[in-house]
Amino acid sequence: MSIGNETGAPRALTIAVLAMGGEGGGVLADWLVDLAEHNGYLAQTTSVPGVAQRTGATVYYIEMFREADVPPGKAPVMALGPVPGEVDVVIASELMEAGRALQRGLVADDRTTLIASTHRVYSMTERTAMGDDRVDSAALLEGGRVAARRFVAADFSRIAEDAGSPISPALYGALAATGALPFGRERFEDAIRRGGVGVKASLEAFAAGFDAAIAGQETVLHVTTVRREVPAAASPAEASAAPGRLPAAVGPRLASLEERMAREFPAKCHAVLRAGLVRAADYQDVAYAGEYLDRLIPLLSALPDRGAASMEVLSETARHLALWMTYEDVARVADLKTRGARFARVAAEVRLTPAQQLEINEFMHPRLEELADAMPAWLGRWMMRSAFARACIGPFTRKGRVVRTSSLRGFLLLYAVAGLRGMRRASLRYRVERERMDRWMEAIVSLAAGQPALAVEVARAQRLIKGYGDTHVRGWGNFQRIMSVLPALRQADDGPPRLRALVKAALSDDSGRALEEKLATV
Repeated sequence: MSIGNETGAPRALTIAVLAMGGEGGGVLADWLVDLAEHNGYLAQTTSVPGVAQRTGATVYYIEMFREADVPPGKAPVMALGPVPGEVDVVIASELMEAGRALQRGLVADDRTTLIASTHRVYSMTERTAMGDDRVDSAALLEGGRVAARRFVAADFSRIAEDAGSPISPALYGALAATGALPFGRERFEDAIRRGGVGVKASLEAFAAGFDAAIAGQETVLHVTTVRREVPAAASPAEASAAPGRLPAAVGPRLASLEERMAREFPAKCHAVLRAGLVRAADYQDVAYAGEYLDRLIPLLSALPDRGAASMEVLSETARHLALWMTYEDVARVADLKTRGARFARVAAEVRLTPAQQLEINEFMHPRLEELADAMPAWLGRWMMRSAFARACIGPFTRKGRVVRTSSLRGFLLLYAVAGLRGMRRASLRYRVERERMDRWMEAIVSLAAGQPALAVEVARAQRLIKGYGDTHVRGWGNFQRIMSVLPALRQADDGPPRLRALVKAALSDDSGRALEEKLATV
C-alpha cells in the first residue's frame, strides 16, 4: 500500500496517541513501531509529556514510511510531533483527551480516523470547580463525529478492565479493526506477542476492542458509558455499591423511620427522603435520621397542597437538608478514609495483586478552626478566642501532615479521630451548623406557600456550602451575602431567576468578583 500527498509523492503514515500516565500509551507506541518495522516500514516515535489537564497526560507521535518508497541512498525525514490537519489516526484514551485533540486541530474531516474511549476521568479544573463544571460528554462525542473522517467510540476502559488489562491493547484492537493501517489483524497481534509482557490479557483486550470497533462501525452507533457522579443525597456505602442510584430500601435499623416516612410524607418525595435517611444514619446514628424527618415537618405543614410546585419545594429541600446535616468535619473525613470499602476500591483501581503491597498516604492540613470545631462547644469557643491556645496549637497546624492509612499507626490515628463523631452533638461545629440550618429552613417555610419558585432557589443555594477549611469559609460567606438580599428578591417579580443567577455567579469563581458584580444589580 502506497500513500501519497497531493503531488502523488509517497508520504508517511501519521499516528498520534493521547494517553494518561499508567495507561500504557508508551507500550502502544512501541507496538506500532514494531508492527511497522516487521512489515516493511521505517518508523519513528516521539513523546511529549504534558500536565495541562492532569499529571501524566502524554502525546505519543508515530510516523511510518514504506521502505520500498525510499529512493536508493536516501532516507525519509520524519516529524517530531503531530501537525494540525496532517494526522491519519488519532487515538485518545479518554473522552476529554479526544476533545483536546479536536481543539488542537489534529483531527481533519477529510483524513483522520479518530478512536476514543468514552469513559471520563475528570480533569483538575472539573474537580476543583466550586459548582458542577463537568464538560458535556455528549458535546465531545458530537464534536468527534463532525470533525473526523471516521469516528470510533466505545468505553474501551471498561472493555480493558473486563479483560484484566490496561486500556492500550483495547485501543490497539480498535485501530486494527478500522483498517486505517495497511496491516492485517494477525500482524497486529504478532507485535503483542513479540512484546512478551502480559500477552494473554493483552490479546484478550485486543480482541474485545476489535469487536467493539467493528460493532460500532457496522451499526453506526457509539457505545457510550460515561461514569456519573453519585447523587448528592446518596450515602458513601451506596456510592460504592450502586453509583448513580437512590436506595430502593433501607436496612432493618431504619425500618421504623421508613414506615413513618411512608405514613407522613407524599409518595413523590419518598426516593429522596429514603436516601436522606440512609445518609443521615450513616453519618451519625438512627436518631439523627429521625431528626432529619423532624426538620422537614414544618415545611410539610406549610405547603398549601400536594401539587407539582409544592412537591418540588419539599424534594429540593429534603435533598439539600441531607447534605447540610452531613457536613464534613474532621470526624467525617477520618471515617471515610478508614472504611474497608475505600481500601477495596483503591486496590481495585490499581489492580492490586496478592504479591503486591498497597500503601495509601493522606495529605492533611487541619487548621486551628477545624480542631476547635470538633471540641465541646465551650472549649471550642475558648480555643478560637484565646491567644494562648493559638500560640500552643499554632506550631502544629502551620504545616501539612502525611498520614499513611495503610500502616497500623496511621490507621489507628484516623480511626481514633473518626471516633469523635460520638461527641459530635456537643461540638462547636454542630451547634453552629444547627443554628444556620434553622434560619435557612425558616426562610424556605416562609416562602413555600406564596412563592414556591423562590423557595426552591433558596433550598438549592445550599450547594454553596460544602467541604471544610477555606472552601467552607468561602462558600458560607457567599451564601450569607446572597441571603442578605433575599428580602429585596421577595419583592421582585423575577426573584427566582435573579437568585439563581447569584448562586451561579458565586460558583463561577473563587475570587468573589462575579458575585459582587451581580449583587450590585440587586
